[in-house]
Amino acid sequence: MYQQTTLTLAVMVLVFAISSWKLKSAEISMVITAIAGALVAGFGFPIRLLVEGTFTYLDLALIFVTASIFINLYSETGAVNALMISIVDRFYKNKWILFSLMVIIMLIPGALTGAGSVSIFVVGGMVAKIMQFMGISKARTTGFVYVTAMLAAAAPPINLWAMLMAAQANMPYVGFNIILIVPILIIAAFAVIYFGRGGTPQKKEDILAQIPKPPRELTYIRIILPLATLLALFILSQYTAFSIPVIGLPLMFVICAVVSMLVNPKKTSLRRYYEVVINTMEQVFPLLATVISVGVLVNIMTGTGVRGLIAITFITLPVIFIYSTVLIFGPFAQGSLSYGSAVILGTPIIFLFNSMGVNVIVVTAALSLIFPLGDCLPPSRIVGRVSIETVGYEGNYISFLRAIAIPWLFMGGVALLMLIFANKLSFLVIY
Repeated sequence: MYQQTTLTLAVMVLVFAISSWKLKSAEISMVITAIAGALVAGFGFPIRLLVEGTFTYLDLALIFVTASIFINLYSETGAVNALMISIVDRFYKNKWILFSLMVIIMLIPGALTGAGSVSIFVVGGMVAKIMQFMGISKARTTGFVYVTAMLAAAAPPINLWAMLMAAQANMPYVGFNIILIVPILIIAAFAVIYFGRGGTPQKKEDILAQIPKPPRELTYIRIILPLATLLALFILSQYTAFSIPVIGLPLMFVICAVVSMLVNPKKTSLRRYYEVVINTMEQVFPLLATVISVGVLVNIMTGTGVRGLIAITFITLPVIFIYSTVLIFGPFAQGSLSYGSAVILGTPIIFLFNSMGVNVIVVTAALSLIFPLGDCLPPSRIVGRVSIETVGYEGNYISFLRAIAIPWLFMGGVALLMLIFANKLSFLVIY
């Protein structure tokens, strides 16, 4: 049985490597790999397992879709442009505050949707223009957009890597807010200093002229109300969980999307709202495809015993091996398997540290900062490619990697320290 499972794993690795090389698609490669693994294991063509796998992470897919629709409907009101204009107008003379506030604006869409690419789609282009008008080169601007998008994806409340690992390890997704916010703020501060140094800004009027003007009727109450509604729903669900019905994140985002439509000062037609929703689905389709294909692969790996084999192998590894290699295999696994890296490699590591009596919430948070580092690595390079396209960077991809190398290593170093000193950081785990 052990030999059969080992053979199945070897075939799946080989098929995935060939598929990724030939097809240039991690999602299709994962499905083909799952089918190949089932055939080698003697399952035949596993229609039932494939269909079940597509629904494994349906709840996460719903969060992706509803959160992205909310963010884009909120942006449709002109609120994001209003915030940009206000920030530039007030803090033009203090670029460090200006860049810090732009980090926060970049973090919000990704934190609410779990996808850094959404942050780039919604506000990345505007942030890039402001940075370039402030005299920052395109290479550093692209690096800033990429790093903040990575941090946005890892920021609470929606950290997909942590969610996937928590679900597979049968642990509740609670206690992650502070333990994620603290390192993300430290990394963000480093990124602001690294990418924001130097440069000669253009006139404030020229910068403001490039930002689309929001409607005059867009008051601060209209801007704040949708976000305040979301915050209120989060607080109510956490602190009055036994006094109100279970709302769930997808319904929360739907409610906030409706609030955004109600406070919209524009006379937006239903046709325009329909276009926003359709465009949103096109934005999140690659993420949905990834989540579905990961579910298919994980389901087949579980049925064939491959997942158990990987888990046992990791649990028996010396912990020093994890410390010395996690910044290599973690990012490269993300580049190859996308979010599947969290389930296939992250969960066994959680089991290993749990068997040692280490705080697994800190471990999970640390790993959820390591895996996003691979979003710039082949074959997927999802966030890296989107950052380059959004900013219009014309250099080769190697020069882009050089531009982000120092912040990339800093983020990896912070995450590794969290992993090593997990128990000492347990005071940051607040339920």
